[in-house]
Amino acid sequence: MRLLFAGTPDVAVPTLDALVASPHEVAAVLTRADARAGRGRHLTPSPVRARAEELGIEVITGSPSDPEVQDRLRALDVDCAPVVAYGQLLRPDALEIPRLGWVNLHFSLLPAWRGAAPVQRAIMAGDEVTGATTFLIEAGLDTGPVLGTLTETIRPRDTSGDLLDRLALAGAPLMVATMDALETGQLTPVQQSADGVSHAAKITADDARVRWEHPALAVDRQVRGCTPAPGAWTTLPDGARLGLGPVTVVDDPAAAPLAPGEIRVTKRDVVVGVAGGAVRLGDVAPVGKKHMPAADWARGARLTDGTPVADGLRLGAA
Repeated sequence: MRLLFAGTPDVAVPTLDALVASPHEVAAVLTRADARAGRGRHLTPSPVRARAEELGIEVITGSPSDPEVQDRLRALDVDCAPVVAYGQLLRPDALEIPRLGWVNLHFSLLPAWRGAAPVQRAIMAGDEVTGATTFLIEAGLDTGPVLGTLTETIRPRDTSGDLLDRLALAGAPLMVATMDALETGQLTPVQQSADGVSHAAKITADDARVRWEHPALAVDRQVRGCTPAPGAWTTLPDGARLGLGPVTVVDDPAAAPLAPGEIRVTKRDVVVGVAGGAVRLGDVAPVGKKHMPAADWARGARLTDGTPVADGLRLGAA
């Protein structure tokens, strides 16, 4: 088939590569416009655009709502438009252009976790299994009929970055298989169930603020779900943010209890109290600095017994 591929970030690149290597023809790529990035805030092409240009594929960066862009899409005369994390809504007039429609690769087992952050929300909710789904895009948010699925176990130490990378690689052949079956007419779309629907809203900065009053498992899942983006955080005595990497649940019944948010510093560890237990900090990132081991940060910050922390809690040194 003749295809238009739509995608923007790194996780879309494996599917683009798989489609290019398949018998199908990728006639053009639709991606978001260049965005400013880095300390210099220079205009930077999306990973999908960069890869498409390496492959010598035509790149379209305008909005699919623009009449000029729609005219170009019609002129391409594509059969189908596979989509991975394109990042822009498609209006009904654009959805009608490919003969077989637009097919999205979504990183959940629909109808679970419809929306912008399915991988993050699955980890934060404590799900043990997730997956990927190819489905026909329609006007509703991730509500279209399902074409194919795969499952993936969520490992105990997975961050959202780890899991998303695996799903991106596993999802690429799923999209190729979906295109193959659509071409032969051997694929029957299946309407999504009305049961088991959940929504994966975009992760906000407030979602990433650690709630030390929650149990250890909930804190662990929250931090891993927000790693690497947007990044979990807490506050320091001066109100500055401290970025947090994945934590470890402390399983030591003999340890002296800590109040939620109370910190105990040793030569090798920084432990923080949570509801009914404690977690051990991994890497932390003070404002303007790179991630470093929590114990190194604690020494540099000269944390002492009685130093106040956010929300009126206090540090305890050991």
